[in-house]
Parts: sequence; C-alpha cells; structure tokens
Amino acid sequence: MKLQFFKYQGTGNDFVILDNREGKFPKDDTKLVAQLCDRRFGIGADGLILLEKDDATDFRMVYYNADGEEGSMCGNGGRCLVAFAHYLGIVEKETTFNAVDGLHYAEVEGDIVNLKMVDVDEVHEKSAYSFLDTGSPHHVQLVNDLGHFDVQKEGKKLRYGLYGQAGSNINFVEQQDADTFQVRTYERGVEGETFSCGTGVTAVALAMYTAGKTKANQVHIHTLGGDLTISFEQHNGGYSNIFLKGPAIQVYKGEIEC
Repeated sequence: MKLQFFKYQGTGNDFVILDNREGKFPKDDTKLVAQLCDRRFGIGADGLILLEKDDATDFRMVYYNADGEEGSMCGNGGRCLVAFAHYLGIVEKETTFNAVDGLHYAEVEGDIVNLKMVDVDEVHEKSAYSFLDTGSPHHVQLVNDLGHFDVQKEGKKLRYGLYGQAGSNINFVEQQDADTFQVRTYERGVEGETFSCGTGVTAVALAMYTAGKTKANQVHIHTLGGDLTISFEQHNGGYSNIFLKGPAIQVYKGEIEC
C-alpha cells in the first residue's frame, strides 16, 4: 500500500497527517501507525492524525499516539490539522471540527492557528502539584532549574507511579515573570519528553492562574520548540473560552510504501 502523507509541526510537536476522507487508511492497524511514527524505521513523529469527513462540521480529527494507540485530544495536533485543512482548501479563515473530546472552533491567520479548547470545570490542587483535564489528563508541577531537570526520569516515575497504566501527561514548570512560564512535558503514548504539548501548556496556564501564580488571563508559555499563548475566562472556579495560539507549519509531504 502506498500512502501520501504530510508532516506538520507546532512548536516542535510533530505529526504525520493523512487525508482519510475516502476512508482507505486501516485505522485498526496499530502496528502500522507505530511504524509510521517511528523515527528510525518510519517517517518519525509524536503522533499520527487522520482528517476525515464529518456530517456536522468541516471535518473530523482522529488522533493516534506514537505507540499506535488512539489517543485523547492533542492541542498542537489540532492546530496542525486545521492548518492542513486550510492547505487542502476545506476551510479558509475559520472552522469548526469534531475531535474525540467534542467540537472545536479555530481561526487561521498565515502560519498562526488559534484553537478553542474544551471548557475546564475544575482544577484539582494538591500540596505539590495540580491535576486537570484539558482534553487530555495533565499533572502540573513547579520545579527549580527546569533547564537541568531530568524530565525523562521524573516524568516516567510520576506517569506510572502516581497515575498507573492509564497514566497522565506530566508537566514541569518554572515561572519566568508575572505572565510567562517555561514548560517541559513528558507525554504518555510517546513515553518521553516532547518539544511541546498543546493540552499541556493549556493545563499549565489554568493551573498557575488557579494557584495564584499569575493574575493574567493571557499567559505566555516557552517550550523547547517555541512559544504559545493561552487565553481564557474564569467563571465559578471553572474556565471557558480557552484558546491555544501558536504556529502550525507544514514541514514536507511525501509517499511511503507500507
């Protein structure tokens, strides 16, 4: 089977994207998905995304983790898929699409995609960390000297030790100023650190606001792969009108025999 694929990245979070509107991709073949995402024996990516037809919206997003399993919502992946839909001519400046966590609205301006995330009803604050779901589950923890922090070791320890096999994404955070934070994320499904995580930086912004670390409702996040901005509104302890904004770039396109 010959597949045409597109490679996209959003602040270094990279994805293999396929146009599956004709439904030809073998969606249950987890080994194939994992092979395509493999950085030595495949194309290489943090995940694979299918763009599919949807009766109610412009398109449907189906997301797979690099291990081949279908995953929860991916914020940077959603932004990249919107950029791909724009490239295909499916959408122009605005779109609404369906994903595993429900409907999403997005705006496109050049290489920048501003994606509306799902509402967050509650942030669970613990003594040393926060936990919340922004379409995917996220642990948020402040640390010192983030640049030298062992994200792989400590992230794996928390991902399995605290959250079990189902797991959670683990975000380590260092504050830089009143509305700016640096973030490094260990992602489940990838089972390692990624250059960026969209649902993760969204979780960080909301957790830091809830904890009183910032009073800004527009938070700037530095990741290993670039900068993202999260804006939101708070209401009765929950959050709505949450937007994740940043670049989404097509890296290349090609064909692969599989």
